[in-house]
Amino acid sequence: MNLELFIAKRLISGKEHKSSISAPIIKIAIAAIAIGLVMMLIAIATGVGLKLKIREKIAAFNGHVQIYNYDNNRSDVSVQPVSLNQEFYPDFETVDGVEHVQAVAVKAGIIRTEKTFEGILAKGVGKDFLWTPFEDFLVDGRLPSFSGELQEEALISRILANKLQLKVGDSFMSIFLKDGDLSKTPNNRRFNVIGIYDSGFEELDGAYIFVDLRHLQRMNKWHADEVGHFEVFLEDFNQLAEKTNEIYGKTVSSLDTQNLRNKYFRIFEWLGLFDFNIALIIGIMIVVGGINMITALLVLILERTPMIGTLKALGAQNWSIRKVFLINAAYLIGLGLFWGNLIGLGVIYLQQKFQFLAFPNPEEYYVKYIPVHLSLSHVLLLNIGVMLLCLFMLLFPSYAISRISPVKAIKFE
Repeated sequence: MNLELFIAKRLISGKEHKSSISAPIIKIAIAAIAIGLVMMLIAIATGVGLKLKIREKIAAFNGHVQIYNYDNNRSDVSVQPVSLNQEFYPDFETVDGVEHVQAVAVKAGIIRTEKTFEGILAKGVGKDFLWTPFEDFLVDGRLPSFSGELQEEALISRILANKLQLKVGDSFMSIFLKDGDLSKTPNNRRFNVIGIYDSGFEELDGAYIFVDLRHLQRMNKWHADEVGHFEVFLEDFNQLAEKTNEIYGKTVSSLDTQNLRNKYFRIFEWLGLFDFNIALIIGIMIVVGGINMITALLVLILERTPMIGTLKALGAQNWSIRKVFLINAAYLIGLGLFWGNLIGLGVIYLQQKFQFLAFPNPEEYYVKYIPVHLSLSHVLLLNIGVMLLCLFMLLFPSYAISRISPVKAIKFE
């Protein structure tokens, strides 16, 4: 074993091959590992970051799980009310992992100005509404507060503000049908624009405005303890399916549940493709890096053929000599991983800090700047996986050492 380590050290030190023909090939192999790791880190960071950002935006408008009356038939508009007097409200103590529960209602309407009009979904919210995500979306004005007396404040999106030519401080007239019946005199409400938000999610921004829940209760002739539905926020999104079933089991039989994956099935199917793309990039990069390392190892073996013959003549076993070259290969892979981590993590940090990379078509990805997210476990698993897979790929070419004859090898030039 001491002999193996000594020879491996000689090989690793570079003194034996700095001026040899294997030197440029070894450098190319190290560069391939480094570039491959950079690509893998960026693929994981951007893929995971984009998934998380889109999920957060959808959840800001809907919560993770919705609880509503069966008669609503999963409609976005609240038809049949739900009583606030539920065991799970305001604190869902019977289900672990629930972060927040809020009561809301939604009513379709039209905003009319002197020049134009737009169809909207007015979302009535109360003092329990979670405004935290909208703090990042706010582009002008302030967030409304519905904790006191009935307010006429409204939060609208930048898309609607531009279409309706509204700004903070302006007021607008909104029209809501009574029970969806055109023959009845509609409800008219005047709201003041208190803030403008932009989540980047055009599908939602173009529809939702946020108003005082009590306006919708009055228009629908509901009691003060009746709302459209409940929105539940979870601590861990990865437990969405499990917690949805658990929440359904803890509610009364007249209530149904729906989660984000069911409500926005197509978007989450699209997000699921990110995992395949990430896996594909990782697979290709590992194969490319492995092939380069195989080439470097074979060239190194060819260049060290006389040394291999001498070691065999001295009684060294094939596996012992193979380990020498595998140790050397592990060191070279380690060099590639070091530079790959340094460059890859550096680029990811700079993007997270300065957001210098943006999408050319942000409306298609629902975000303007490319989001990144990378956990320590991702980095460790990726590095360990690349090292092990590359070494595994080198086991077979290292078998060429056992085919070298000591007599012919010593004469080899």
